[in-house]
Amino acid sequence: MFQKLVAIEPVSLVPSAEKALYSFAEEVVLYPDIPATDEEIVSRIGSADAVLLSYTSRINRFVLEKCPNIRYIGMCCSLYSPESANVDIRYASERGITVTGIRDYGDEGVVEYVVSELVRCLHGFGQEAWDGIPREITGLKVGVVGLGKSGGMIADALRFFGADITYYARGEKQEAAAKGYRFLPLRELLSQNEVICCCLNKNVVLLHDAEFEALGNKKILFNTGLSPAWEEAPFARWLEGDNLCFCDTLGALGEAKYLSHPHVRCMQVSTGRTRQAFDRLSEKVLANLSEYQG
Repeated sequence: MFQKLVAIEPVSLVPSAEKALYSFAEEVVLYPDIPATDEEIVSRIGSADAVLLSYTSRINRFVLEKCPNIRYIGMCCSLYSPESANVDIRYASERGITVTGIRDYGDEGVVEYVVSELVRCLHGFGQEAWDGIPREITGLKVGVVGLGKSGGMIADALRFFGADITYYARGEKQEAAAKGYRFLPLRELLSQNEVICCCLNKNVVLLHDAEFEALGNKKILFNTGLSPAWEEAPFARWLEGDNLCFCDTLGALGEAKYLSHPHVRCMQVSTGRTRQAFDRLSEKVLANLSEYQG
């Protein structure tokens, strides 16, 4: 059992899961707001040996150096790689601190968002139809960049509606080939598809000048990641063409100045944050704590 467990910010656990936290530590402190500075994070952690956080705060080397009692950090958010994490995982490892995170808890809502917005765009529900006349997804050429869990689910959903799916990933995937999805090099994928769905890890940027040149005009670009999948300057130029960009959050779009752009559709809502997602997140956070304590 931990001596003290601190959630330095709201971590989106359901009430029953918050109650269950008290079985893991002698003392539990749950903060209701987001800390503004590293110094405030250090103050909140204090002598705690276990820390929970969500995606809105960072535990960097400075914080870890000031909080020598930490032996466990539970990220109540996605953890895909040390580079994309909001915890300095490499330094934590040097200190013998265990860092856990979760995956695949909000993908269903993201898939529904892509399908919903694409249908509205093609049919012209509440807006002008993309082609001036209502269209179905049937036969639509869709390229998925990043065929992980969420990218795979988006591909499967759009294939159900009749889309022609190709994908780009770090390598060809046998399970994708079995479904009839074709692997293409990135620039070929961009040039050959009318709709592109970027489903990349945070801070992964694949779209630069040459990629936007390959993408060309009269295209629809979805970004479902937590950060922009593109370099800003060529993206800004591409937006001036007859194109559309869909992002659910400002984090995915990158800059607030693009919110008012006529070719940008940003809802400023994290579409993965649903009731069911909070249930899945809570179960996985508690499972990580249980596994750590044996």
